[in-house]
This record gives sequence, C-alpha cells and structure tokens, in this order.
Amino acid sequence: MQKLSGKNLLLVGFTLFSMFFGAGNLIFPPHLGAQAGVNLWPAFAGLAVSAVGLPIAGVVAVARAGGLDKLAGRVHPVFAMVFTILVYLSIGPCLAIPRTASTSFQMLVPLIGGGTGLQLAYSVLFFTAAFLVALRPEKLTDWLGRILCPCLIVLIVVLFAGCLIHPLAAHYGTPSAEYAALPAVQGILYGYQTMDTLAGLNFGAVIALNIRARGVTESRAVEGGTIRAGFIAGGLMLVVYAMLGHAGAETGTVYPGLATGAEVLTALAQQLFGRAGLVLIAAIFVIACFNTCVGLIACVGQYFHQLLPRIPYPALAAFFAVASMLVSNLGLAAIIRLSTPVLNAIYPAAIVLILLSFMPGLEKHRAVYPLCMGLTALQSIAAALPLGAVSAAANALPLGSMGFGWVLPAAVGLAAGLLLNKSDLQ
Repeated sequence: MQKLSGKNLLLVGFTLFSMFFGAGNLIFPPHLGAQAGVNLWPAFAGLAVSAVGLPIAGVVAVARAGGLDKLAGRVHPVFAMVFTILVYLSIGPCLAIPRTASTSFQMLVPLIGGGTGLQLAYSVLFFTAAFLVALRPEKLTDWLGRILCPCLIVLIVVLFAGCLIHPLAAHYGTPSAEYAALPAVQGILYGYQTMDTLAGLNFGAVIALNIRARGVTESRAVEGGTIRAGFIAGGLMLVVYAMLGHAGAETGTVYPGLATGAEVLTALAQQLFGRAGLVLIAAIFVIACFNTCVGLIACVGQYFHQLLPRIPYPALAAFFAVASMLVSNLGLAAIIRLSTPVLNAIYPAAIVLILLSFMPGLEKHRAVYPLCMGLTALQSIAAALPLGAVSAAANALPLGSMGFGWVLPAAVGLAAGLLLNKSDLQ
C-alpha cells in the first residue's frame, strides 16, 4: 500500500494546521491567558480539549467514516443534510470566513488607519486573493504547507522569543471572575469560539484531495495519511497555543482590562518592538487569516459543488467569497456576537457525533445515533436561543449552568438506544 513520504506528510500536516489556524486561533489563546492569569494552565488544559483535541478527533472521525455525510447519515439522511449545511454555513460565509477579513483588518488599523471605505477596499482585495488561490484546492499544500505556514510559525516564534528575552512581568496576574473558580471548564467553553471542531469535520475532504494529488490513491492510505496529518497539525496547534497563552498572561498582568486577544497581542508587540511590533503582529494576522480563508472557501465550495453538481466549483467559490466579503464589513464585534448562540447550539451535536464515532459498533444499533443526537440537539438549541421558559428549563438540567446541560440528554439517548436495540434482539 502506497503511503505519503515523510516530507509530503509534513507538508500536508502544515497545510491542515494553516487551514485551522486563523482569526480565532490567534485572538482567543492570548485573551484566555490575559483573563486567566495565575490559572492559565488549568484554563489552557480546557482550551486544549475543545480547540485541539476535538478538532483533530473530528478529522479522524470523518476520515474513518469516509466523509461527514456518511458519519452524520448514521443519524438519518435528513439530519445529515441539514446538519452538514448548517456546519458549512457556520464555518463559511455566515461566521468564520468573514471573521478572517475583519480580524486581520483590525490589526492593520494602527498602521494604515480605519474607516468604512478602507475596510471595504481591504476586504475586496483580501477575498479576491483568497478566491484565486482557492480555485485550485488540490494545490493548497504548495501554497499553505510549503510557503505560508512556515512564514507564520517563524513570525509567532519571533514574538514568543521576545517574551522570553524581555518578559513583561515576573509573574502572572489575578484571574478574572470567569477563571477564578473553574478555569478548565471556562477554557473548554472558550475553545468553542475557534470553531475548529466544526471545521475539523470538513477539512478532511480537502486534505484527502491534496494527498491524492501527491500520487496516493488507495482509500486506506488516504485515510491513514489524513489521520497522521491531523496529529501533526494538532501538535503544532498545542505548541503555538501555549506560546500565545503565556504571552497573553504576561501582557494581561501589565495591561489589565484589555477587551480582546487582538488588543492583547497589539499591546505585547508594541511593548516589545515598538512600531515594528505592529508590523510583525499585522503580518501574523494577515497570513493566518488568509490561510484559513482559503481553506474554508475551498471546503465550502467543494461541498456545495457536490450537492449542486450543475453549478461549477469556481462559481460557487466566487459566490461564497463575495458573500463573506459583504458580511465581513459588519465588523468583528458584530460577527462574534452573532456567533456565540449559533455555536452553543451546534457545537454539542458536533461533539457527540464525534464521540459516538469512537465507540465501536454503535452504528449497528439503529436507535443509538438518532436518540442520542436528537436529545442533545433539543437541549443545546433550547439553551442557546432566546426561547423564554423553554431555555430556562434546558439550562436548569444538571451541568446546565456550566454550559454542559446537553451531557445528561446525550447519556439518556445513548442508554435508551442500547436498551431498545437489546429488546429488539430478544
């Protein structure tokens, strides 16, 4: 069985890391560090679960199942279509893709100034370039893995080295109220904002395309290459998150009250390198956000081309680039406000679907997936959306106050599905 060479596997792993590592991955770890203070590492452990472990588990789950449609199809064909479309729209033109442009523009404002006209011009240039690169999704390894990812890692290492050589503080600061009691739990919930678990369910298809473009065609070899690339990307994310978390904790000690991770990194870079630091941090954000934007346009375009084969992939990629460009001009704050309830509604279903896939043989029990996923979705949607008494009841379930009210319904669905299957066999 033909396998990827070590060099090609590393390049594909770099490509997957580049696709994951965008706006949220840059702004959330340093902000977590600034907020958690002395509780950084327990909070970081929680972040690692939801922003590294679950996304890579998603890549592996989809690779083993042969695609997200097949994995979600274990619940029901209608669920598979609805859930997959919601996931692609969330990581696509509605939330994640626009965030790449709005976040990177915010980092350029100190250098070039702000204004609606300038933001519009930047978004047009940004999405035009991303669209052109995404036109050849099978070539992403050449662009992202070979060129842009190493540049990004070097720039982040330079920033972290500045922290080590000239530390801003001798110790971490006092944690905020959210991170004072249960920092690990807060870290898990905060990791939802990266959207990487949803992205991980979709990136596997593009990674498989790039592996096949390197001459590996046998299905099991492609699956194995995708999984190994996932572990490489996960290792890189863990190291980079740790660096950014440490840098954020030091910065938060000296500059308490910074509202976003973008402000944390800007303050850090300016303190360490002056105006050159603003150029450094802007370059990091533009490259990271561009990488993710390209990967997401390719993923969303490929999926809807499969769904609507009569529409050419370039036309779909262009449509999603234009739609994302328009949404990005709403601004970063508005996009984040919109994303929070949507992610809280969708994320539990994605987590449970991934976890079920690692329990061998459950797909043979007809009732397990529908009951488990159905009860999870009922609770998470009711808890996340403003539905009055229904939302209050959903949040009143055990662990609901911590954001994990879906755990009990998922467990009940799993147990009921297994019992129903057992009774059918008797």
